[in-house]
Amino acid sequence: MIRHELIEELENITGKGRVLTEEPLSGHCSFRTGGPADLMIRVGTAGELQRVLALLEEEGTEVFLLGRGTNLLIGDKGFRGAVITMTDPAGHASSDAAGEEASGDLDKAPLCRISLEGRTLTAGAGASLQRIALTAARAGLAGLSFAAGIPGSLGGGIVMNAGAYGGEMKQVVKSVTILEKGKVRTLSCQEMDFGYRTSYMKHTDGAVLSARMELTPGDPGEILEEIRSLAVKRREKQPLEYASAGSTFKRPQGPGLYAGRLIQDAGLRGYACGDAQVSEKHCGFVINRGSASAAQIRRVIEDVRTRVFEQTGILLEREVIYLGDF
Repeated sequence: MIRHELIEELENITGKGRVLTEEPLSGHCSFRTGGPADLMIRVGTAGELQRVLALLEEEGTEVFLLGRGTNLLIGDKGFRGAVITMTDPAGHASSDAAGEEASGDLDKAPLCRISLEGRTLTAGAGASLQRIALTAARAGLAGLSFAAGIPGSLGGGIVMNAGAYGGEMKQVVKSVTILEKGKVRTLSCQEMDFGYRTSYMKHTDGAVLSARMELTPGDPGEILEEIRSLAVKRREKQPLEYASAGSTFKRPQGPGLYAGRLIQDAGLRGYACGDAQVSEKHCGFVINRGSASAAQIRRVIEDVRTRVFEQTGILLEREVIYLGDF
């Protein structure tokens, strides 16, 4: 049971109307499934996030930081805790305040802001990767074309070292500012310990606040054309017409190994449970054809892992995160 006083205390930090109770999470994740969260809290600045996290820790409330929900499967019974999302600040426009996290004025550090200074692009964790990539392209800065088709936020992209078509975040990140144990820290790219779909942030309870990216000057038209070309490839090869969380599994270790090929060779193309299905277009995707429950999607994912392991001895590792009660 959520105390009414807690909601008032949270709204004193975030502003009225930015704390929701029993909010259905199906509208906040790309699988379009999932039950309600006890609380959903919208924060606009690093300062708000810092104070909200401190208050929820005092309360003993479990917390999940939700970006755009594109790598997430939320249980049908929902999440007994607080989901925090990043959005524009309430009541005022995002200020042009680069580096405010480092200066200590966290309330002047909007979490969805993007700024440019020479070849350096700085963005808040709540900004979408697509918006960041297009901002860079229009400014004639190359290096982020791979990210334009990744439908997540920068924060999630940093945590997972998101990548596609030969590019990944570690190739462009100069530094990342994080909130850890209530304190603000700035880590270099090396200190972030990026690896395949992992980073330092996968092993801490901290939150990404922003990142600085070092890009390469280029022709805006050529960069935008590269983005368009990659978008065409995605539409041709991926089941974008259905709800999904993108690639369901990480690429297995070993030369020539691909999750989609292993799943296809195991005879699982089109394997389904209700409206949850292994995509016939790309076996590396588990899709929701319309009204699949989270439990059905999870069953397909786990059945795929079991069958592939039985046939090959390779245990596929999920990219998709499970959250809540199924």
